[in-house]
Amino acid sequence: MTIRLNKHIADTGFCSRREADRLIGERRVTVNGHPAGTGAVVGEQDVVLVDGQPLRAREAKKAGGRKHVYIALNKPVGITCTTESSVKGNIVEFVGHEQRIFPIGRLDKDSEGLILLTSNGNIVNQILRAENGHQKEYMVAVNKAVTDEFLRGMARGVRIRDEVTLPCRTSKLAKFGFRITLQQGLNRQIRLMAAAFGFRVTQLRRVRIDNIKLGALKPGQWRNLTDAELKGLLPKQLDW
Repeated sequence: MTIRLNKHIADTGFCSRREADRLIGERRVTVNGHPAGTGAVVGEQDVVLVDGQPLRAREAKKAGGRKHVYIALNKPVGITCTTESSVKGNIVEFVGHEQRIFPIGRLDKDSEGLILLTSNGNIVNQILRAENGHQKEYMVAVNKAVTDEFLRGMARGVRIRDEVTLPCRTSKLAKFGFRITLQQGLNRQIRLMAAAFGFRVTQLRRVRIDNIKLGALKPGQWRNLTDAELKGLLPKQLDW
């Protein structure tokens, strides 16, 4: 049995089908020692390498036995967190998973980093409930030097639109960078908070959601969540 090379690569969790097509087009993928072409197909005995390295097979033991899919994606800039197929660059098409999946929450199109997706639509609202207090940690670059006054003001809470944001944790990372940890997820919250102090966000990357860290995932890559990560994320173990 053979399958399309881009699907084979995506099925290992290395990256999305679209990203696989890009790698193939850049001649970074070989099959049995030869550069692969667009539309190539592979079988079980074929040896597929990306940048000279073998693909790591999906960890079936950790993800196996579940009724649903739970994955962590390093979302690149330009991908939109929507299930609408009519939206160019929608996250579902980007991942190209064999099951129907939904993003848990959102991450702005012009932001990058960790986002979770699942095929279990029943748990999405439970995870997103504000009263559950899930922490989300970001690394942010801005167009002006970060000051202590700015960090204190962000941490106290900022009036954006018609409400004041909840208190949060902030710390300085560099002259033009800081770290912020939120327990809410208002639309474009960090960008609007920074703008209230006259700062413009130039780069925003989410690096953690509760006990789940971005880690070494490269932009466009995803992996299955472990059982330990799921237990830490959910109030109690559900029907996985």
